[in-house]
Amino acid sequence: MRQRSTRVTLTRREIVMPRRLAVFFGITCLSFLLGCGNVDYRPLAIGDNGEIQVVIDSTLWAGPVGEALRMALGYYVQTLPNPEPFFQLRPIEPRIQDDLDRVKKFKNVLFVAALRDSSQISRLVQQAFSPEALQAVREGSAAVVPRGDLWRRRQLVYFIVAETDSQLVEAIRRATPKLREDFDEIARERLAIEMFEKGRQFDIEDTLMAHHGFAVNVQHDYVLVFDTTRFVWLRRVLPDTWRSLFVYYEENADPAKLTPEWIYATRDSLTRRYLQGNAGGFVQIDYRQPLETRQIDFLGRYGYETRGLWHMVTELDDGRLFPAGMGGPFVNYSFYDQKSGRIYMIDGMVFAPGFEKREFLRQMEVIAYTFRTREDVASETPASP
Repeated sequence: MRQRSTRVTLTRREIVMPRRLAVFFGITCLSFLLGCGNVDYRPLAIGDNGEIQVVIDSTLWAGPVGEALRMALGYYVQTLPNPEPFFQLRPIEPRIQDDLDRVKKFKNVLFVAALRDSSQISRLVQQAFSPEALQAVREGSAAVVPRGDLWRRRQLVYFIVAETDSQLVEAIRRATPKLREDFDEIARERLAIEMFEKGRQFDIEDTLMAHHGFAVNVQHDYVLVFDTTRFVWLRRVLPDTWRSLFVYYEENADPAKLTPEWIYATRDSLTRRYLQGNAGGFVQIDYRQPLETRQIDFLGRYGYETRGLWHMVTELDDGRLFPAGMGGPFVNYSFYDQKSGRIYMIDGMVFAPGFEKREFLRQMEVIAYTFRTREDVASETPASP
């Protein structure tokens, strides 16, 4: 007989779990591990947005469980000039209460424990679960539980608990897509607040909406370089780095044409036309390096996410393209908007020699995910009485 499920609403995100584990969330205040009180006055979580503090026994970290975690969240992103981890995992084994108190301050925290172990981490995590939930885990129902703003604001804490090491590994593997999505999503949420707290250029956003029927948030120091038919280019230039984002769209589009091959060809055509260097040459996808495209749901729309590297090239007399040395990573979102009948392409590029690129590229993701159309705004506006 199929087991019924209970959906539990959390601060930021939800998880569907067996009813017999849902009792865990009925706890409002539990000893020293789960905090209590009004969330409004608590301090902000601290730490690097791209780090996850992993509370785990050192034996587990050194074995298959740690390897599964590194594959899930600490894997190296190959679509950057130099591979960087998706998240930097920081294993921690608290020895005293002060150690745990420090952990509770961080933005991203992950507790991992096997109940069969007699380690201090296992005993610690068991105090966060009711007897009924612990019994369910011992019977084979591994728990993968997110808690938003548990001890501090803008914090995400995950618990991954199983009876044995092998069950932990399997639970981590099954939960990998959700873990990546949740930690990546909250990283963008925090970064969006940081990026736009100095102000936004609402005049540019209003112009985009008036001229093209869409807008994205425009950071205070971006410049509108191009605003032409069906193509808009925004750029932020600093002394040693720059970031660039363009938006292109096609009217009355056939969603069937939205394929990886169309994305590559269209992007190269647009950058050759509009994104040219001061000394000649133009931007093109660097096909010598890893290029990854996956189908996604982009803000409720059918689309693709593409990640790879771009480089500046010049065209020789015989038509061959010669690399000009300049380059960096890009992220591209191409999707079909059913309400307007348009295909959109949002593309963010980074040039930051001498710097790590992962967090710079995440800034481009943040801007892309502020995309909205005239129809979106109209549907969110309350009707007049």
